[in-house]
Amino acid sequence: MNDFIAALAAAAPLASGWAWHGMAMRRRLSDARRDPLSGLPTRAAFERRAERALARGPHVVIVMDLDGFKHLNDVFGHAAGDAAIRATAASLTDALSDRRGSVAARLGGDEFTAVVPLPDPAPLPWLLGGLHGEVTAPFAYQGMTLAVGASIGACVTTDLPVSSLSLALRRADEAMYEAKHSGGGWRIADGPALTHTTTAGRRTGRPGTARREAA
Repeated sequence: MNDFIAALAAAAPLASGWAWHGMAMRRRLSDARRDPLSGLPTRAAFERRAERALARGPHVVIVMDLDGFKHLNDVFGHAAGDAAIRATAASLTDALSDRRGSVAARLGGDEFTAVVPLPDPAPLPWLLGGLHGEVTAPFAYQGMTLAVGASIGACVTTDLPVSSLSLALRRADEAMYEAKHSGGGWRIADGPALTHTTTAGRRTGRPGTARREAA
């Protein structure tokens, strides 16, 4: 019995070390899947989760780009721009907090995306309007009150010939650019057709193919 107790005592530090190592590895893996500035998932992590989500039923895919972000950076400095990114991520998370199964991410720069379950498309205008309102609300920075605008594009997966994340992102991106060229707000991609190409996922100048805007 004494030998058994002694063996346990000797093994305890090793087991503790492995437990700590395992937790550290899990933490590093989790950090690698998160954008360090916004705290949202990275694009790669988002795509894995979003593809699984789309396979489970109808969703809306959202692409959002901030308006006036460069001006804010130029006037108030990059730290203010970082604060705007963090505030946007927090607003996006808050706006989707009651939408169980939603997945949001920062694509890079001042562009964000989300996939939201949408069994019924009727409430979509209220969802997009609420998201736009939250993201464009003023935020505090070093005693100042700052704000950015936002252009939002959305694509309902049931409007597509196939449930494809890449296709939905392209359609949402097109709608987002149309909203931006109209002064901001939100638009919903209309129909499945892609009559123009995109470059690196971004809109290559073309006429409008979206509907229902709120500036």
